[in-house]
Amino acid sequence: MLLSTMTGNMLRRGISPSDAIKLIAEAGFDAYDMSFSSLPKDHYFFGEDRLEEAKRLREYADSIGILCNQAHAPFPSSVGDPERDEAIFESIVRSMEVASVLGAKIIVVHPKQHLIYAEHAEELFEMNVEFYGRLMPYAEKLNVIVATENMWQWNDSAKSCTDSTCSRAWEFNRYIDAIGSPYLTGCLDLGHVGLVGADLVKMIKLMGGDRIKALHVHDNDGKNDTHTLPYASSGVMDWDKITDALREIGYQGDLTYEADSFTTRFPKELLPDCERLMHAVGRHLIKMIEQ
Repeated sequence: MLLSTMTGNMLRRGISPSDAIKLIAEAGFDAYDMSFSSLPKDHYFFGEDRLEEAKRLREYADSIGILCNQAHAPFPSSVGDPERDEAIFESIVRSMEVASVLGAKIIVVHPKQHLIYAEHAEELFEMNVEFYGRLMPYAEKLNVIVATENMWQWNDSAKSCTDSTCSRAWEFNRYIDAIGSPYLTGCLDLGHVGLVGADLVKMIKLMGGDRIKALHVHDNDGKNDTHTLPYASSGVMDWDKITDALREIGYQGDLTYEADSFTTRFPKELLPDCERLMHAVGRHLIKMIEQ
């Protein structure tokens, strides 16, 4: 099992992709997740020279001994305006092209959720079947598996997170099975599950190793999507039970962090230390899964 972490927070702080993956490699990670979602719309990875730039980054990553195992496409995947949604679709396809050159096997693509889920669940399902179905020819051509993800929406009146697309195991399974392609799988966002009141251990077991091929690993306070490091002071998730459940289903994917918000308040000079701590926690979690 590879240990990987996102480049997202570093990219948002103006650190270049090559410097970000250098920090990740020096901390001991096996791989990195290219966070296209954290790049500005005018970044060269979305431009005409994107494949040449991707080749250069791939060569650099190979030279320092780190892989790109996973990527995250731009989001949201839709806003409800046909012209803007088509532009979003094009940016997602471009990110898939770059991910393929970088060597990523999986790219996480959020489901569409621009409508209120409680009122439009079936409509969103139909939209997403069409959306992911449209992505499948690109995925097959590029040999990159698209992973949908369990989401949440904010209930402003209740001041809390509530259900959205794929937030329950039965619907997550329904999405994957409806497409029925080896180029669509599930990325289970561990931190999102508890935010909507679902039982994470049950969700892991109900989905199983055949549908969960990727993870977003992070912790939170049970109320807000804080994307912090497992075991951090605000974290409430039971990592003994989580790792037991992943081992029970025979999870065969990688352990990929989406916990880089943990580093947000640290000055850039301390980022290497932050990455080393994340690396140590990640190795511990992998040992718990594989023991």
